[in-house]
Amino acid sequence: MPANLTPQYLDAEEKFKSALTTADKIQALEEMMRTIPKHKGTEKMQADLKRRMSELKKEAQKKKSAPSQRPSWYVEREGAGQVIVCGPPNAGKSQLVVTLTDVPALVADYPFTTRSPQPAMMRFEDVQIQIVDTPPLAREILEPWQLAMIKQADVALLVFDVNDPELLDQTEYVLGLFAERQISLDAESKPKVLVLGNKSDAGSGADNFQVWAELFQGRFRPIPFSALDQADSGKMKSELFRLLEIVRVYTKTPGKKAEDNATPFVLRKGATVLDAAQAVHKDLASNLKFARLWREGSYDGLMVERTHELQDRDLIEIHT
Repeated sequence: MPANLTPQYLDAEEKFKSALTTADKIQALEEMMRTIPKHKGTEKMQADLKRRMSELKKEAQKKKSAPSQRPSWYVEREGAGQVIVCGPPNAGKSQLVVTLTDVPALVADYPFTTRSPQPAMMRFEDVQIQIVDTPPLAREILEPWQLAMIKQADVALLVFDVNDPELLDQTEYVLGLFAERQISLDAESKPKVLVLGNKSDAGSGADNFQVWAELFQGRFRPIPFSALDQADSGKMKSELFRLLEIVRVYTKTPGKKAEDNATPFVLRKGATVLDAAQAVHKDLASNLKFARLWREGSYDGLMVERTHELQDRDLIEIHT
């Protein structure tokens, strides 16, 4: 019998393969176990997942009793997703992070001002997304973990200064690094990569961007951008939210009104009522009977089953 694995399972499997820590591996494996189709064709796979989970939990228990082994560069994930900002020296990465997050950072006109990963939180409407500034991708100071961080992120913003005299050499160098680690320069792979032609509004930036884009046509599709332009930054926030492929789900207690300005549960696109119940509390998921769903422009308290797929901004009322 074919396994007929779901997109949610395959996404979790990719996360497992790229996970750098035991905790991240366990989290991805839990998602795999939850989303794998339950039928005879997957019995061996389910058994293998349980075996791997047991081994990882034993490994995690050993690490708890030992001094922390987490590398100094590791950044704990927070919020609805992790976006890595990377690129060659003095491309404007730190300024981009400042503009997106409103968090002051060390920004200067000389290279190598960022020496270690610097996380900050970006607010988009009612969710928080983690943005991580990283040291430049440069031959002089490149560390192996820099590419590892990029590979395990949800999204990577690859920033170039289109007015830099070394732009072509920098581009070839970075493309080589990404090829070595099998990181595709597109918004469909994992991680999803956006290539930004920064400072395209300064001086001859527009012309430089056009020439650069034509020279590398077929290898990537850059976006003209200015880290100092609030309109560009606003569009970027919306695009990052879209690329994360997440949905916001709000909950209300039966018999009560929905709270104003409630904090949503953030779930992966394709999540079901059961997934939402699990996010609220595991006991709710175990005892879930049905839910009522409110969706702007369509449903108004419709009774739905646990397998019903949710959309962004859905409001549900869980019944046990």
